[in-house]
Amino acid sequence: MSFEIEHEKWIKKHLSNRRGERKDALRRGHGYGNHMFAEKIWWTLMGHFTGLHPEYEVKDWRGRSYFVDFIWIVGGLRFVFEIMDYGSHGKDRSKYRLDLNRGLFLQSQECYVISISLDEMKENPSFVLAMVRSILAPYLAAIQDESGTVYRRFGKIERQLMRLAIRHDRIICPPQAAKELEIHKQTVIKYCRKLVEQGKFRAIPTGTAGKIYRYEYIGSIQSPDLL
Repeated sequence: MSFEIEHEKWIKKHLSNRRGERKDALRRGHGYGNHMFAEKIWWTLMGHFTGLHPEYEVKDWRGRSYFVDFIWIVGGLRFVFEIMDYGSHGKDRSKYRLDLNRGLFLQSQECYVISISLDEMKENPSFVLAMVRSILAPYLAAIQDESGTVYRRFGKIERQLMRLAIRHDRIICPPQAAKELEIHKQTVIKYCRKLVEQGKFRAIPTGTAGKIYRYEYIGSIQSPDLL
């Protein structure tokens, strides 16, 4: 499956479904940096454009419309991606302030806002890819069936534990995790066991008695079954 073919089909589909300013915004806005994100980051990570919307119209706190570079909508989750060019604000402090306020407002509306440097994406795409993968991995699991890809959302504590495991070389120690997350140790153990049942953690037996003091995150953050 070719990126160029699928990318063209994806853009044409969105253009055909839009009218007026929404169509014009997509024609104007999906330029060099956005195309690079679609190819070097999103396509490399996902291999499809399901749920990803380019130049997506949202409302700010005043009810005024503007367009974010991308939004990924899957289930009840919304991830906004903004490609930031150093020169785009120039010396316009008002525009800089407005953009930051919009980002804050989106986060207050339970959107995950991810800002990406265009320069970094050009010079170090592997870093940007790794960071986006790490951000998205704990939230979703994709289950393949005959009808396509179905997404299931993990609970908040499960996501926190997977994220924590990734940060700590895939290993979770319940007392340490409880301290970092400020929750009870038994709560950590409960959710670690749930993640074992879901195939995301592995219990690590210790000593001849095989007591469990640690859990290992066994999901691949590069595999689509986590995204």
